Amino acid sequence: MNQLETLISSEQLCFTFPKTRTFDHFKYFTNSIEPFYKTDLGALFSADCMKILPLIRENSIDTVFADPPFNLGKKYGSNTNDSIPDEEYVSWCRSWVAECCRVLKPGGSIFIYNIPKWNILLGAYLSKLGFTFRHWIAIEINSCLPISGRLYPSHYSLLYYSKGKPKTFRKIRTPIQICRHCGGEVKDYGGHRNAMNPNGVNLKDVWSDIPPVRHRKFKSQSRKANALSTKILDRVVEMSTFPGDIVLDPFGGSGTTYVVCEQKNRFWLGTEIDFAKEVVKRLETAEIKSHKNDDFVEE
Repeated sequence: MNQLETLISSEQLCFTFPKTRTFDHFKYFTNSIEPFYKTDLGALFSADCMKILPLIRENSIDTVFADPPFNLGKKYGSNTNDSIPDEEYVSWCRSWVAECCRVLKPGGSIFIYNIPKWNILLGAYLSKLGFTFRHWIAIEINSCLPISGRLYPSHYSLLYYSKGKPKTFRKIRTPIQICRHCGGEVKDYGGHRNAMNPNGVNLKDVWSDIPPVRHRKFKSQSRKANALSTKILDRVVEMSTFPGDIVLDPFGGSGTTYVVCEQKNRFWLGTEIDFAKEVVKRLETAEIKSHKNDDFVEE
């Protein structure tokens, strides 16, 4: 075990890694703020996002991805209260959404992952700010319990807006669906199968192929809160950016966004109020695996 692994395993993290850093995070900020941790591609701040977002320069970010707490009374860390009055929660969301919109470049994209109850309000707010609606992406996840007197909730919402006409939109194709029992193709596409693009079908706005993050090899054992599949961030990053662009995620959580950006050669900025140490551990080790993704991205 090397010195870094010893520090991580003992949770005595000093964050003074002797590596050459090429990412200049200072050019994105209005003052000389130091991050909690840096890589060659990104910088992580262990702080409330509303302490950091106002310091980021206007029109400097290519894509924002935000997965805030859903205000459902779940347990996160000691710095997060996930059970506040609805009006207070919506007001808080509007404050960080406004900052994220401010820092986006013209043509930049913003994605907000939440339950429909909140995203319908946040979508209206983005429209009020003059942003362009692109998609309401339904991510099918059957992990909730039935609710008496209501339909069975089986999807989360991923809002996709842009700051005017999107400067980047890359077409993604998904593999033609195969039956997992017989190995045959599920659809005949109206008899036009031979005319189909060999790289797959156009990505739809209903994502029913996102695996849940339950197995321990895909999830941090020290952070018990829900985590996102890397497949979601694969699509967000590939759809809205090119290598060398910069992605901002103000709610780092388990660090999924930052891991995907590292894999895909995107710069990134992030904040995480409770679990920054766990994010660093994920970035510095290979303990948490990524989900398989067979998408094809057209150049």
